[in-house]
Amino acid sequence: MKHLFKALERHEPQVMAIVNVTDDSFFEGSRTPSGDAIEERVAQALEDGATIFDVGGASSRPGAEMVDMEEEWQRVRRGVEAVRRLSSDVPVSVDTCRAEVARRAIEEFGELIINDISAGEADARMIDVVARAGVPYVAMHMRGEPLSMQRLTDYPKGVVAEVRDYFVERLATLRERGVERVIIDPGFGFAKNVEQNYELLAGLSEICDLGVPVLAGLSRKSMIYRMLGITPAEALNGTTALNWEALRQGATILRVHDVREAVEVVQLFEKLPNKGNKKACQ
Repeated sequence: MKHLFKALERHEPQVMAIVNVTDDSFFEGSRTPSGDAIEERVAQALEDGATIFDVGGASSRPGAEMVDMEEEWQRVRRGVEAVRRLSSDVPVSVDTCRAEVARRAIEEFGELIINDISAGEADARMIDVVARAGVPYVAMHMRGEPLSMQRLTDYPKGVVAEVRDYFVERLATLRERGVERVIIDPGFGFAKNVEQNYELLAGLSEICDLGVPVLAGLSRKSMIYRMLGITPAEALNGTTALNWEALRQGATILRVHDVREAVEVVQLFEKLPNKGNKKACQ
């Protein structure tokens, strides 16, 4: 995991492959509830160049209800086991806001990244679990919970300023409580309407200026398919365009359904001889 953070410090973009061990994620093509489907997904993503895997056992799409904790844990366990069977050294992230799921995953599989859509606010024990284990932590901006978040989109100071202020405060709290390796995720699509998502993307460099790695999760989201009047299945081209802009603004991790295409975006972006508009996020 140390080599990952050194790469992030050098501002070397990473591609995080989504592994949804669910049957209700918003993009039907990403659902891999069975063991065979998980292994097929992981094998293809490895071949396509994924440098991180993000395993989730509960959908966080708008309106989603929480699954039972034991069910979420068994799904996460299947997913991480599949990654580990096929690669023993690729970094694995566990997408959960439950401290018990995070604790069990770390206890069984060792060092992992914990990717928490609530930044530790959904489960008061999460920060202590992460701090004790000394593992990297992704803190995302969201309001409420998936069932209610799209009713919480009022940002009087503007979405960029309020998300930035949130992370200034949250980073201070995380560091005070012993979480040392933090990645932040502005939470595209979480408690933001379509217009706010584009405002946030246009101002992403202000989030990157906080001095920690930034994860951009734009893949096939409603800000693309609603804007274009298409479906999530048709939103790959739009995803590619927005991933490029996220890199230009300074993001260092692209969380995606489509690994090969994201890897190609990174390769082309890194080939630019003059990255004067590329913001350092390290």
